Amino acid sequence: MRYELYYWAGIQGRGEFVRLALEEAAAAYVDVAREAGGEGAMMRLLDGEEVEHPPFAPPYLKAGRLLVGQTANILLYLGPRHDLAPASEAGRLWAHQLQLTIADLIDEVHDTHHPIASSLYYEDQRPEAQRRTSDFLKSRVPKYLGYFEKVLARNKARGGHLIGAKLSYPDLSLFQVVAGLRYAFPRAMSRLEPNYPRIVALHGMVAARARIAAYLGSNRRIAFNKHGIFRRYPELDP
Repeated sequence: MRYELYYWAGIQGRGEFVRLALEEAAAAYVDVAREAGGEGAMMRLLDGEEVEHPPFAPPYLKAGRLLVGQTANILLYLGPRHDLAPASEAGRLWAHQLQLTIADLIDEVHDTHHPIASSLYYEDQRPEAQRRTSDFLKSRVPKYLGYFEKVLARNKARGGHLIGAKLSYPDLSLFQVVAGLRYAFPRAMSRLEPNYPRIVALHGMVAARARIAAYLGSNRRIAFNKHGIFRRYPELDP
């Protein structure tokens, strides 16, 4: 099967968490909106005229006749099918729980540069963004990273993974979180990272995996930019 991934062209965004899983799985897929005419096809599905269960927003994944929306839901579907999730029901639910916690963190990252409204430009809410980001870096990032550091510490299996002794999709997603935070807040992360050695080690381990390393070095990996979730504004990272 060749999957069809629908997400906005030109940004990593929430679609990147799905891309990383597909790349690690060596799954055949097309990034539809990056193809000629692809964005129109994406919008037709989004309008809901062609599908029984229309998605609310990208990303969504088409697998045969099945259309799956929401990042965590897509990964819940892909994980067991590509050996990126535990075999047991309890393990799959634990992976999903971790992914939903990452989704909460991503929402807070977005709100650092758009704390008032997504419909407004960053420049229209700069003072509020500075206040929001200050609290985010002071209290929220340590809370989230502290949680994942604890999860890694409590995993008795060897290998430095979040779950058991094998890579799972939450590992890939936590890698992306670290990469994004380093891009958006390099000064803050240089101060914070010594407190979370297990997370830093996981990031390095994922980056060194053959398929992920090949993906990161390819033109399939969209560069971080000021149109995605992770955005670098120097005034937010003093």
